[in-house]
Amino acid sequence: MRKLLVIFFAITFSLFLAACSGGSNNDDASEKNTDTNEEGSAETIEVRHELDSNVVEVPKNPEKVAVFDIGSLDTIASLGEQDRVVGLPQATIPAYLSEFTDEKYENFGSLKEPDFEKIHASNPDLIIITGRQMELYDQFKEIAPTIYLDIDTHNYLGSFEKNATLLGEIFDKEDEVASKLDELNEQVDGIKEEVSKTDDTALIVLGTEGKVSAYGPASRFGIIHDVFGVTPADANIEESTHGQSITFEYILETNPDIIYVIDRDSAIGMESSVKESFENDIVQKTDAYQNDRILYLDGEIWYLAGGGLQSLSMMIDEISETIK
Repeated sequence: MRKLLVIFFAITFSLFLAACSGGSNNDDASEKNTDTNEEGSAETIEVRHELDSNVVEVPKNPEKVAVFDIGSLDTIASLGEQDRVVGLPQATIPAYLSEFTDEKYENFGSLKEPDFEKIHASNPDLIIITGRQMELYDQFKEIAPTIYLDIDTHNYLGSFEKNATLLGEIFDKEDEVASKLDELNEQVDGIKEEVSKTDDTALIVLGTEGKVSAYGPASRFGIIHDVFGVTPADANIEESTHGQSITFEYILETNPDIIYVIDRDSAIGMESSVKESFENDIVQKTDAYQNDRILYLDGEIWYLAGGGLQSLSMMIDEISETIK
């Protein structure tokens, strides 16, 4: 009897030790998974922007991004991260970004009229907006962390590089962004050298529905003067997002060597008559017209997609081709 009891207690004790050992291994695995999950959920980047007095906690490598800034969309595509885009306003997408018109991306309405119901249903991890949506910021941030990326026209390259660097950090592509920025700075230096060899003056105008507005230094399209170094035909054009309203008589009086025209109507998909209305009897008297130097820039790039890694390179190439 005593022998049986000894055997019984020995077996019981062995089973107890095995159970404790197994429990200990399970606890270790649970702690490891918990730590991994906590580390993953805590991997955020603190972002400050002018639309919010608080820091915005942005998830690193977000899986689903809603993009309302075409320049940022351009940069995201340039970094090969387009599959992270869950949706965007498909009403106005430049031809070179036509892949984003595919039905696999949700259509979030237009740049000015977002479809908040669809945005909410897509459950994005991050929303990126720009000036066209700034008044709707509070509605966006109720859905997901929202960052405002815009270009400072008084410091175009500085703000451009800051935005690109931030996107590189968010998508874990810092080195790739740095390399692309180096290439762009080389392009900028190249066009500045080309421009420095000429004395040509230029006037930048936006045409829409028979009306024209002029843009000078530190304006929406002021990069042509401020960064590329092209001399403005009128250095006193008012700084404005929408440009200074001008007459055709003003164009003749200013008489620039080059006139850069951005056709807003064609950029947003409207039937355009800008060229027909612009090159009237008055404008035909200018040196620019008579020397065949009224140059129509790609409105989709300049009006819609400014501030992207690809679009800036395209802008440089386009202006470089116009310098003689």
